[in-house]
Amino acid sequence: MCDRERGWSEVPLVKTWQLIAGSAVAGLALSVAVVTASGPWDSGQRKAERDKAASWGPTGGADHGAGPLPQAAPSAPGVLGAIGPGAPRNEAAAASDGLASVLRPLLADPALGTVRTASVVDTATGQVLYESGARDAMTPASTIKIATAAAALAALGPEHRIKTTVVPGAAPGQILLVGGGDPSLTAKKKRPAGSGGSLVALAADTAQALKAAGTDTVSVGYDDSLYTGPARHPIGENPNIAAVTALAADEGRPDDSTSGPVDRSDDPAQDAARAFAALLTERGIKVTGQPARAKAAGGAQPLAVTLSTPLGGLVERMLTNSDNDIAEALARQTALASGQPASFEGGEKAVTSRLASLGVDVSGSRFADGSGLGRTDKVSSGLLTGLLAKAADPQRPELRPVLTGLPVAGFTGTLRTRNAGGSPAAGLVRAKTGTLTGVNSLAGTVVDRSGRLLAFAFLTANSPDGPAAEKGLDRLAAAVASTP
Repeated sequence: MCDRERGWSEVPLVKTWQLIAGSAVAGLALSVAVVTASGPWDSGQRKAERDKAASWGPTGGADHGAGPLPQAAPSAPGVLGAIGPGAPRNEAAAASDGLASVLRPLLADPALGTVRTASVVDTATGQVLYESGARDAMTPASTIKIATAAAALAALGPEHRIKTTVVPGAAPGQILLVGGGDPSLTAKKKRPAGSGGSLVALAADTAQALKAAGTDTVSVGYDDSLYTGPARHPIGENPNIAAVTALAADEGRPDDSTSGPVDRSDDPAQDAARAFAALLTERGIKVTGQPARAKAAGGAQPLAVTLSTPLGGLVERMLTNSDNDIAEALARQTALASGQPASFEGGEKAVTSRLASLGVDVSGSRFADGSGLGRTDKVSSGLLTGLLAKAADPQRPELRPVLTGLPVAGFTGTLRTRNAGGSPAAGLVRAKTGTLTGVNSLAGTVVDRSGRLLAFAFLTANSPDGPAAEKGLDRLAAAVASTP
């Protein structure tokens, strides 16, 4: 019943195809070491795609804080011709027939289980190149994260940041740590890769504010009331996901891991408050008693604030490593932005509404969670390719992290070891994986041999052997990449 996956802005003047093809070319032209070193995200924008835009100005790429700005790294030379508006109608029809003749026998592979659906579309024209049961609702596993990402970006935009604050409490000498639902919040003194909320920085700013006010002794409370409903996912306690709370540091992980399954804290909010209190003590503030839950007064002025990774970066991190904790946080942030309760039910209503507002067909769909851990989730392969095409639409730049966050075959995240080496898909396919017992799925994009950016989705059920099903899905993706 648990997800077995192993892993975790639009640049002005840059066309959608340049973003995607450029990333794919980088995957082919650069070594695995270079791709890995560049990191999967940086403030919501892939570094490999950001360098090109940065090279147009006098300053360099990523913002690493104080100090001189770095110069942009050189871009890899292009090896694909310019992608035009699409092939002429007769050529497109012939290409569609050729793709169908290749995909049909691969989709019939018994390793894929007893139910298989497929959708392949040209993102530039919207032309359906192949489909089989494309409107049938299936359990998607983690490919539902594509829907979660699109809904959150549509609701809040890629630059939105989530606040964690410290405010005065109701009792004399009390301060409250107030959670806003930041899934990037960390208590580590050395931050994980990428920007994010920091309890260390928050404690330093709080201590400074207290000392300036002549206060050197406080009691610490914490408010995690922003989220409502059950904190535990319906699958129950599971190493793939922590309790879903508005206040947690390092996803409730007790070790130095940043992704993958591990037993989590029983009370992430209380643990975060204890870590914050300890950090205050280190900075010369005496903390009396143990942190306890309390409710912050409305309109209280914060003593200090720390901000999450921009939403676009959270989306990329979620998709690259299939991060369930970020996924559930994004569903609740979508609910809050949509006037719904920040709960599993509120998230379902908000995600459904936001996706419908994008103009995709959500009939038969169900978004019972944001992560895809639940088997009651239902989406169609046509919905997934529709969302991927929306994310490639030049008129929808706010959705671009849905594409830039997808793992690269043979290089990053949950696709690092899949379609690797000599596969025709290596470095070209970018896709989200989905894995539950008996359920395997793959949805993403590829620049095909004729230069078109295609979106594809393959959903399967009742597979007898998970690894064999994954290989079957990889063959389907490679076929889309290599068929003229």
